[in-house]
Amino acid sequence: MKDDPKNISLDTRLALVTRKFDKVSHIEVDQEKFKKCEEKAVLFLCPAKVYVLNEDNGECIINFDNCVECGTCQVACPEYIKWKNPHGVFGLSYKYG
Repeated sequence: MKDDPKNISLDTRLALVTRKFDKVSHIEVDQEKFKKCEEKAVLFLCPAKVYVLNEDNGECIINFDNCVECGTCQVACPEYIKWKNPHGVFGLSYKYG
């Protein structure tokens, strides 16, 4: 059962991800709408910790290099998150494992 894909840890699966980073973010946050949102769910729901609250000014810091392109942010906070596919050859490539 060792080779059963259901038994592979998340860390092992993420090690199979190949990333090619762009210098331009593929994620935009409407900071005014973010500041007005009471829940700020994206801070807690993003599995890759892409979004961090700047305690000084209440804005959202975007660590787009962490993004695993899962789409959680688009579902959780479509009113202030604009996510698009990374440009051209940039982004993630997943390998089966």
